[in-house]
Amino acid sequence: MRRRDFLKAAGACAAFAAAVPRATGGPAAGASAGAAPAAEPPDRLPFLKGGDVSLLQKIEDLGIVYRQDGRPRDALAIFKDAGCGAMRLRLFHTPDGKGPVVNDLPYTLRLARRIRAAGLRLVLDLHYSDTWADPAHQTKPRAWRDLEPDRLEAAVGDYTREVAAAFKAQGTPPDVVQIGNEITPGMLWDTGRVGGKFDTPEQWRRLAGLVRSGIRGLRLGLGPAARAMIHVDCGGDPQVTRWFFEHLAAEGVAFDLIGLSYYPWWHGPVEGLARNLAETAARFAKDIVVVETACPWRGDPPQGKDGGGPASPHPPTPEGQKAFLEEMIRTVRAAPGGRGRGVLWWAPEWIPVEGLGSPWGDRALFDRQGNVLPAMAAFGG
Repeated sequence: MRRRDFLKAAGACAAFAAAVPRATGGPAAGASAGAAPAAEPPDRLPFLKGGDVSLLQKIEDLGIVYRQDGRPRDALAIFKDAGCGAMRLRLFHTPDGKGPVVNDLPYTLRLARRIRAAGLRLVLDLHYSDTWADPAHQTKPRAWRDLEPDRLEAAVGDYTREVAAAFKAQGTPPDVVQIGNEITPGMLWDTGRVGGKFDTPEQWRRLAGLVRSGIRGLRLGLGPAARAMIHVDCGGDPQVTRWFFEHLAAEGVAFDLIGLSYYPWWHGPVEGLARNLAETAARFAKDIVVVETACPWRGDPPQGKDGGGPASPHPPTPEGQKAFLEEMIRTVRAAPGGRGRGVLWWAPEWIPVEGLGSPWGDRALFDRQGNVLPAMAAFGG
């Protein structure tokens, strides 16, 4: 999610959701509650707990020291000791290096080595853009801007293969790779754009071709067992989720995992997320990870998506933030059939530092002096 302009992103999400045809019928939340638990597949991922720490190295390079009980500690060690088992990293194609837009391949490979050395799993988030990709922005990399659709599809495959091979070559193959970031309205606009006036069979064929090419490149670079995730936003909206994945299914796109973003002030009460998990798990038989979530530990409570009332029953206090994360983990674990497979906090490390401000500082899992907050302990549950 782009973080420079919360209202713009929220408005784009709401407008996009309003334009999506509303599905009816289908299983209700909890429809599978009475079923006996199925045996765990031998290759199934463990329940992933952790965060997207894409700015960790940048923030440390600018002088931030993370602390636990008043003592300096490596941030990844703090996460692991708290019960985390996975970290997520984004990758931009050719970022300009300004502000937080620093996640090029060398930077990301360096941070991946640290994550693996700490004994943590790795989720790699490919934005297919030089900057943030999200529901309001899916801008092609400059290098691909003028490519015809068939050439663009080939470029996606080649790039993904090269990136995957680079991670494999240094001994840090990702456990999961996202083919795009929050691609509910498509990716690589306007070639792969869907929804609204772009909600046409031709546009869905183009998006499916781009996604398939990315997955093919991933498996060429990492191997046939590589896990591909498709990540959408609006995690509290089962109708939009169904609309998107039914179109991908109709195009025959084969992938492994569904990723959801869920922020209560944009996506509504947690009951909507619970229903989405239940319906999506039952309908598409895919494991689901909430790859982005957060809640503040101080400040004014964020307003709900319709602008009325608090977005969460948990107050913006350190204990309220902890209670929110505990609820998130419980909710995802409760998905039918064990299909809920993880919760990753977005930007838990992003606190303000001279040279790099943060619109997210009050949603981090460290205070502004780098001290770990009580919510970190929720990962132990």
